[in-house]
Formats: sequence, structure tokens, C-alpha cells
Amino acid sequence: MRASHGAASESFPAGDQHWLARHRALEIELMQARQSHRGLKRKAAAAVVATLPPMDESGDDTWTMTYLDMMTLLLVVTMAMLAMAGKGHDHAPKADLDLNQIINAKSLARLDPPGMLLLAPQAKKPLEPEPTPAPITSTEIAGLAPTVSVTATSESGAPTPAVADIPAPEKPSVDDLLRELPLDKLGSDIEVVTSESTVSFRINSEIIFPSGRSELNLDGLRVLQHLIPVLESVPHNVIVAGHTDTQDMRSSRFPSNWELSGARAGSVVRYLQSNGIKGERLAAVGYADTRPLNDNTTAQGRARNRRVELILER
Repeated sequence: MRASHGAASESFPAGDQHWLARHRALEIELMQARQSHRGLKRKAAAAVVATLPPMDESGDDTWTMTYLDMMTLLLVVTMAMLAMAGKGHDHAPKADLDLNQIINAKSLARLDPPGMLLLAPQAKKPLEPEPTPAPITSTEIAGLAPTVSVTATSESGAPTPAVADIPAPEKPSVDDLLRELPLDKLGSDIEVVTSESTVSFRINSEIIFPSGRSELNLDGLRVLQHLIPVLESVPHNVIVAGHTDTQDMRSSRFPSNWELSGARAGSVVRYLQSNGIKGERLAAVGYADTRPLNDNTTAQGRARNRRVELILER
């Protein structure tokens, strides 16, 4: 461009070169004016944006509470109208409700504060219980007339009739029980043992049982036969207890003395029941070697410890 202008200036005469230079200066000035005008426009736009107030995006939501109150009021009015509409279907005559008392212009035009309808109603105070009457004291009972019958009052308030204390029947003493028993029918193989509360009949196990076995032998049947009339003469219950010594008992049938003592007591119970003694009166117990009468270190002591006892319960 400049080269072209230079070539043109050389072709123009000297008088025209002055106007050409002037034209170039005007173009340059116009270009600068345009650039400055554009800069002023940018600054003005930035200033306008800077002077604008910040926008508050959080809108005012107070109208929502009023809207909820209005919707709640409309719901209550609708429910009241539906309830009154169903009154006409009842068979029993009822008094007509006054709509002016339920819905009036004052109640509809009243404006409650926002959120008032959403508050929960306060709970009613519970009724105080009635005072309970004071119980009658012993001094007041003593001051009553002799002809008035006084009944005890239980905690539940229901009267309980007074019941006279009936003394429990006294148990017969050991001496009375011995006088009732026909002890003269017992043989010499049965030992009568008495204490302060019991009467028992003791029989040596060697007389009625073979060694290490629980089946009654012939002598045992004969000895127990003497006990039948004695036990039938009284209504008391009978506990048959089997005892052994401390010698170890190990067999396929009796692994220990516990099984042997219990089996011997059971054999005596079965025999008594088969001879007329009621089963409700009988019980079998095995004590093994836990209740010895003599020392188990001697043969005589062990023989005395092997026994069967029939205890009468008073």
C-alpha cells in the first residue's frame, strides 16, 4: 500500500502531493478516532454492569404460609359440610345444627398469623383420682357395738368374710403309733427302730437277698409276710430304703452300689403291692453306702450296713 502511494506520489505533480499527504493524515486520524470510540464503549458497558445492584435469588416465601392456612381452612370447611350432610340419614330424630354457628363471615374473614393452624393443641390435664376411704383402725373396731359384724377389707376393696382359725389336726405321737401296730406278729428277724418322729422296720439284706442280687429269696418272702398285717393296720405311707456297704459293686446289671440298693428297695415295694398294700402309699429309695450304721472296715460292720428299712411316715 505504501509502495503504491509512493508510486502514485511520484506520478502526481508537486501541487497534488500536498493534498495527498493531507488525505493520508485524515485517514490516520479517522482510524485512531474509531479505536478510541470502541474503547469508550467497552468502558461504558463495564461501568453499567458494575453499577447494577446484586440480584437476591432467595425469594420471599411468606406467602406460602398464608397459602397453607387457606388450604387448611378450606379442608376444615369441607369436612364440616360432609359431616352435616350425613346427619339426614340417621333414623333417630336429632336437632338440626345451626350453620351460622359453624360457618360465618367473621370466622372466614379472620386472618390468623402464619403457621397458627399447624400448632398442636395442648393436652388436657388428667382428672384427679377420687380419694379412697381410710381403713378402719383397731381402735374404731373396738368401739363398735357388739352386735355389729366387722369384715376385713382387702386392698382391692372387696370385703372378705372373717374366717375362724381352725387348728390343724395334730399328728399322732410315736407312742400312739406303736400302740396301734400289732408288733407281736413280727418275727425276730425284723428290728423295730423308733425316733422322735418316725417308726421304721429294719431287716438285714443277707436274710432276704442273695449276695450281690436283688431277687427275694424264700427267707425274705417269709420275713416280709409278717409285715403285711402290720402295714395294713395303719394308713401311713411307707418308704422302703435300700442300703449297702462300701465294697465295690461292678457287674453288667449293677454298675455300682446305687443301682443295687435301688433295685432291692424296688423288689420289696413290688412284693408289698402284690400282697394288698396300695401303691400310692409306697416309695422306693436307694442310698447305697451313704448312711452306714457301723464301721465298714470290719466284716460285722459291713454286714450290719447291708440292710433294708421300711419307714412309716406320720
